[in-house]
Amino acid sequence: MAAQLERESIQGGGFLLAETLPTQVYSPEDFTEEQILIGQTTTEFMDKEVIPNDDKIESKDYEIQRMLIKGAADLGLINSSIPEKYDGLELDHVSNMLIAENLSGQASFSTGLGATSSIGLLPIVFFGTDAQKQKYLPKIGSGEWVSAYCLSESSSGSDALGAKATARLSEDGEHWILNGEKMWITNGGFADVFTVFAKVDGDKFSAFIIERNDPGVTNGNEEHKLGQRGSSTTPLIMQDAKIPKDRLLGEVGKGHLIAFNVLNFGRIKMGAGAVGGSKRVIGMAARYAAERRQFNRPISSFGAIKYKLAEMVARVYACESAVYRTAGMIEAREENIDKSNPVEILKAIEEYAIECAMIKVAGTEILFYCADENVQIHGGNGFTEDYPAEGVYRDCRVNRIYEGTNEINRLLIPGQLLKRALKGGLPIFAAAQKLQEELLAGPSFDVDEDDSPLANERKLAANAKKVALMLLGLSAQKFREALQEQQMILCWTADVIIDAYLMDSVIGRTAKLIARDGAEKHAAAIDATRLYTNDAVNRIDVAAKNALAAITEGDELRTLLAALRRFTKQDPLNTAAIRERLADKVVEAGGYIF
Repeated sequence: MAAQLERESIQGGGFLLAETLPTQVYSPEDFTEEQILIGQTTTEFMDKEVIPNDDKIESKDYEIQRMLIKGAADLGLINSSIPEKYDGLELDHVSNMLIAENLSGQASFSTGLGATSSIGLLPIVFFGTDAQKQKYLPKIGSGEWVSAYCLSESSSGSDALGAKATARLSEDGEHWILNGEKMWITNGGFADVFTVFAKVDGDKFSAFIIERNDPGVTNGNEEHKLGQRGSSTTPLIMQDAKIPKDRLLGEVGKGHLIAFNVLNFGRIKMGAGAVGGSKRVIGMAARYAAERRQFNRPISSFGAIKYKLAEMVARVYACESAVYRTAGMIEAREENIDKSNPVEILKAIEEYAIECAMIKVAGTEILFYCADENVQIHGGNGFTEDYPAEGVYRDCRVNRIYEGTNEINRLLIPGQLLKRALKGGLPIFAAAQKLQEELLAGPSFDVDEDDSPLANERKLAANAKKVALMLLGLSAQKFREALQEQQMILCWTADVIIDAYLMDSVIGRTAKLIARDGAEKHAAAIDATRLYTNDAVNRIDVAAKNALAAITEGDELRTLLAALRRFTKQDPLNTAAIRERLADKVVEAGGYIF
C-alpha cells in the first residue's frame, strides 16, 4: 500500500524549488465516492437534459436556457460554492472542479451556466455585505436569477484597470450614477443581476451590483460570434444608471481585488472544463477513427492517426494531473484557515494564482489541439456541419481569450514568481545563485543507482525546473525593472515553467499509482507520462534557446547553451511504440483511458 496522501500546505510556485513527493500530489484517484457521484450527476445532466436541446440552444432560445439553468440549480450545480447560511451547499474545492470539468458537451450552455455559477456569483460570495448575500445568493443559487460579470470594455480588454465607465454619488447621496458601456458580457441578453466595474469620480476602480430593471440600464444587440453561438453575448449600456447606494460591492477603489481574485477561480475552473471537453473530443475522435474505413482498413489502424490519438491522451492526462494537484493544494491550504471568513479563502486561492494561470493556458491550448486534430481525423467530414467536430473547433477557440488572454496569463506567471521573490516570499534568487554555482562546478559524474520506473523522468523534471530558474534569474539580473517590457522572453520563460509544472504533476501522479498498485497495472499511465515528458523536454529546449539568445550573446551565451544541453539531454525514446500502445487502448475503450 502507498503512503497516505500528505496534506501539508505547499507554497504557490514552490514546486520549482523542491522535489515533489508522489504522496504530495492529489489526483483523481483520491476522489471520494461523493465527489465521483457529483461528477457523474453533472455528466448525466449534460447528456440527458442539455445536449438533446442543442438545436434550441444554438438558435438562442433563452427560455430553454433559463429552464436548463434552473434544472442545473435543482441538482446543486450552481449553489455548490455558496455558504450554507445563504441556502448553498458549500462544497469543497475539488467538488467544484469536478462540476466545472463535467459541464462539457454543449459549449454555449456551459459558458452561460459557468458565468452565473462562477464569475457572476463569486464577487457577491466573497465581497458582498450580509444584506447583499441574503438578497442575491439564494436567488442565483436556485436558478431564479441569472448573473453576469462585466469587466471588459471596447478599449480595455486585457487592461481592465483602464476602464472608462464611471460612477458618482447623486447629489442627495442616496444613489450611484453610472455611465459607460461594458462589452462581451456572457448572459448579457437575459441576466437579472450584474457585477459591474466602474471608476468612482473617474479614478477609483470599484465594483457595483446592478439589476436588469434599474433605470438607465440596457443591453445592446447580440454579438455574432465564431463559436458558442447559442450563448448570449451583448454589451451592457449604462446611461445615467441609477442604483441604490448600498449596491457598492466591497470598498471604493478596491475593485481590482474583486476583479483579479475572482479571475483566479475562473482560470482554474476553465482548466478543469478544458480537461472535460478534451475527454469528450478524444471519445469523438476514437469512435470515428474506429468506424471510418480507408484502403479496406479502419483509419484507427494507421500510424498517422495513432500519433494524434496518443498525443491527445498524453497531453490531457498531464493537464488533468496538474488541475487536480492544484485543487488539492488549495484544499490543503483551506484546512488551516477560517473558511467562514471570505478574505481567508481568497488568500488561499491567491496563493496559487501562478498555478491557476498555468492551468488556464495549458488546458485551453490542449483542448484546442485536441479539437484541431479531431477535425483532421474526420477529414472532409470534420469541415461540415453534419458532424460535431467543426462546432467543437469553433466553440473552444475563444477559451484562449476568456479569463485573461493566454498571453496575459503567460506574462503573469514569471511576473508573479519574480514579484514574490523580491518580497522574500519565494527564494527564487537564492536558488538561481545556487544553480549558477552548480554550473560553474561542471557536470557531476556520480552514478545514479535509481532504476525504479520513471527514474529518468524524475531527473528530467528536476532539470526542467533548473532551466526555469536559470531563465528567471538571468532575465531579472539583465533587465531588472525593464523586464516587464521583454514580453517574448517572459512568454518563453512561461512556456518552460508550464511544461515543468505539468511534467512534475504527471510524474508525481503516476509514481503514486505505481507505489500503490505496482507498475504492471499502470502501464498506460507510465507510457503517457514518458511520452509527455519526452516531448515537453524538447519544447523546453527550444523555448529556452530562444530566451537565452534574447538575454545574452557571445561567450556567455555559448556557456549557457552548453548548460542547457546538460539539462535537456535525454536518451532517445521509442515514442512510436508508446503511441501505438496508447492509441490502441484509446480506440478499444472508445475514449479517454484514465
